[in-house]
Amino acid sequence: GVSVSVSTFSLVAIAIERYSAICNPLQSRVWQTRSHACRVIASTWLFSALLMLPYAVYSTTRAVPARGTRLPISQCTHDWPSEHVRQAWYVLLLLILFFIPGVVMIVAYGLISRELYRGIRFELDIKGEAAAQRNGSGEPALACDEGDGCYLQLSRPGGALELRALGAAGAQQDRARINSSEAKLVAKRRVIRMLVVIVAMFFLCWLPVFTANTWRAFAPRAAQRALSGTPISFIHLLSYTSACANPLIYCFMNRRFRKAFLATCAGCRRACPHRPLEEEVANANASLSKFSYTTVSSLGPP
Repeated sequence: GVSVSVSTFSLVAIAIERYSAICNPLQSRVWQTRSHACRVIASTWLFSALLMLPYAVYSTTRAVPARGTRLPISQCTHDWPSEHVRQAWYVLLLLILFFIPGVVMIVAYGLISRELYRGIRFELDIKGEAAAQRNGSGEPALACDEGDGCYLQLSRPGGALELRALGAAGAQQDRARINSSEAKLVAKRRVIRMLVVIVAMFFLCWLPVFTANTWRAFAPRAAQRALSGTPISFIHLLSYTSACANPLIYCFMNRRFRKAFLATCAGCRRACPHRPLEEEVANANASLSKFSYTTVSSLGPP
């Protein structure tokens, strides 16, 4: 009970803080600190323990006959005051641990994906404008790879060579910017894919078990006939895989998570190697996409 609540509330907290970091980067840097993370973790465990108190109050054991022997065995069960209380409890769990967290994650990750998609469109527009300026505006466009052809008609050869060298340096800077822009696009697309997978895994793993619990609360005999044995075991196993799948999703689809995880396991910050500048730029822009394109748009040409 408590572990299920902690897992669900942790996913919600991650979704909310990720939304703040990407959609409101400047404001989030003020309060997203190590102490804030500790408070969120402590609050998650405290709220989960309080939510699951009815299990501790109404849990009991009863003797049931065992197969193949005359000796009874003790089985842990819940002794609710009435059927209405039992039904209300499972409906409450359905709302608090599945429906509301699912809606919060869909909204948060949907807004994040929208901001990242806008950033991708912005990067593609900038890339297209740069390509048009390089190839579509001047007649001597064949010399764009080596320099600006408009300077080749100058009378002084020394000045032409100097300007050609400057043009070559500018072309190298353009290629560097193009590579950086492509890295940003790849990083943003990877983040969007990861968010979609996280939401899909949440519903895939938790929808069957909450549906089964609610069904058993309102129609226990029909649910028992349909779910007893292998079906209910598979449903519970599917819910347990959620706690295993989320770290794997973050690990295989987020390089920064992998490095931070290795640094945490090693107990030393030096365990996380320094990232190349291009990757730093890509990840930073993937996280600050809204600030990037809105700032550049507001400072663009009049």
